[in-house]
Amino acid sequence: MRDGMVTAMRPADSASDEYGESLAGASILVIDDEPGMRNFLTKILAPRCKRVEQAGSAAAASAILDQAHFDLIILDNVMPGKTGLDWLQEQRRVGLFADTILVTAYADLETAIQALRAGVADFVLKPFRANQILNSVARALDRKYLRRENYLLKHELSAEGNTARGRLLGKSTAVSQAREMLHRLAPLPTPVLFTGASGTGKEIAARTLHSLSERAEKPFVAVNCAAIAPDRIAHELFGQIDDQNRRRDGLFLHADGGTLFLDEVAQMPDQVQAALLRVLEDQRVRPVGAERDIPLNLRFLFATNADLQQAVADGRFRADLYHRINVVEIKMPPLKDRVEDIVELAALFMEQFASSLGMAALELNEDTLLKFSRYDWPGNVRELRNLIERSVILGEFPEEFAGKGGMTGMAAVESLDLVTQRHIMHVLDACDGNRAEAARRLGVSRKTVDRKCSSWEV
Repeated sequence: MRDGMVTAMRPADSASDEYGESLAGASILVIDDEPGMRNFLTKILAPRCKRVEQAGSAAAASAILDQAHFDLIILDNVMPGKTGLDWLQEQRRVGLFADTILVTAYADLETAIQALRAGVADFVLKPFRANQILNSVARALDRKYLRRENYLLKHELSAEGNTARGRLLGKSTAVSQAREMLHRLAPLPTPVLFTGASGTGKEIAARTLHSLSERAEKPFVAVNCAAIAPDRIAHELFGQIDDQNRRRDGLFLHADGGTLFLDEVAQMPDQVQAALLRVLEDQRVRPVGAERDIPLNLRFLFATNADLQQAVADGRFRADLYHRINVVEIKMPPLKDRVEDIVELAALFMEQFASSLGMAALELNEDTLLKFSRYDWPGNVRELRNLIERSVILGEFPEEFAGKGGMTGMAAVESLDLVTQRHIMHVLDACDGNRAEAARRLGVSRKTVDRKCSSWEV
């Protein structure tokens, strides 16, 4: 127990009440020179909050904040040595990222103006009842979480391209192996590096891992490092204290408690690589312009379509950071190597776009599905998705994928003979039509391949 401070933990079986669930996960620091007031606030807050600590002086509070981060501070304005507002302004300069409720017995206009300028979230007059302070705390936390949700929504909407959604689909061996690894990693805090070509579903795999973890109800924040200007990426990630001592929470703080997914990590500038390495090692972040580190509770996931080992050899990526993020690598397979999944994905995208666009779905007949299976898809899943969307809008498939097969719908998707045909033809294409080599890869006789091709008139 620290000097001048008492810690009170919320009982595990404490139920939420009329003040909302926002209190349940909150950490609050109470600062007041009167022991009776500190104990009163702790007594009413501790049963409802995750963590409550108290300090009897500005100096004790500063020492606590050097070691821990809080969602909210309840601050008495009249204390020996300096006012609460003076202390608050000092803390803003070194880096205070908690919201503040000011408690005072003297409600003059000048104090109110100073509180507003200092960024105080609420103003409570002494004497007050328990329900008054609880309502103030609930309002302040609700506003704090609403700002976070709005910020993350704005970030997601402004992200380049379509945000990856859904779950990792497919029954191919490669995808099944990746899915099994995600289940094994879900309960662990271990960083994961997703590699593979663009469009292979690295972000979807990361979101799947997040949804399987105990952090599933917390934020998942995806950041494309290549889409942020090099001179702004540190501010966007770590946050900032500007020249007027105004704070700007970065994506690391907004994602706290959840999962941060850094895509195109190879494009990160050198100085940010060094700062990220310190964050990973210490689980603390220092906003730009601040003098104090803030503890983090984050799961870090990374992705790249570049060769990071070559980037290290070329001096474009730090070797120590590479080894720190490459604890477990999951390589996402290209779509051409998971031919068994192409038809399932095409059917899913067709249903999704027909519904979201309010337009008629196109028939997926046997000829079209065969052409899908024989195409290489250099743009991977993203290319297939874009093709389906474009086709729904135009009302027809491009000429190279159009077909007039007699079987459509789920019958064409699930027919065993058609599934076999698509797989064998894909392997034949990969073998440049060499039936003997195709038979070897398929594990069947050459006669079987010849017989199948004859029945399909190929």
